Amino acid sequence: MSYNAITEWRDTHGLLINASESLPNWAFVIHKTAVPKRGEYVFFVPPAAPLVIRHFGAKKQMFGKIVYGMPGDTVVHRGADVIVAGRLVGRMKPLTKSGETLLAGPTGVIPDGCYYVGSPHKDGFDSRYAAIGYACSNKIVGVGQPIL
Repeated sequence: MSYNAITEWRDTHGLLINASESLPNWAFVIHKTAVPKRGEYVFFVPPAAPLVIRHFGAKKQMFGKIVYGMPGDTVVHRGADVIVAGRLVGRMKPLTKSGETLLAGPTGVIPDGCYYVGSPHKDGFDSRYAAIGYACSNKIVGVGQPIL
């Protein structure tokens, strides 16, 4: 393998260790140039919302989630249930584990370049909540392939 091939791989890929319990895998190869598809893992920088900063710190870090909704899909809330493209993808909680209010995330048609992201974990902090919202292209680092 040539030095140029290694350099090219480094520029378009990365390795990530996930410390969160919200995803079933903990190690990923990140493809920085891939466009997310439904069902894939996507890694992004979350908004600097006060709730995010209180729980994860002011230093920017990546979140990893599963793409549940694509641009053009419709997001609906029915009580605590979140429906994306006609499919139940999660339930919202009113409060964090520490008792802080969780505001409901966006509804309606997902804009171009944005994705509804979530996790199978009941306490996942994702597009269900306004503090995260959609993961949009300008904040997406890449698509992840689980390796462990």
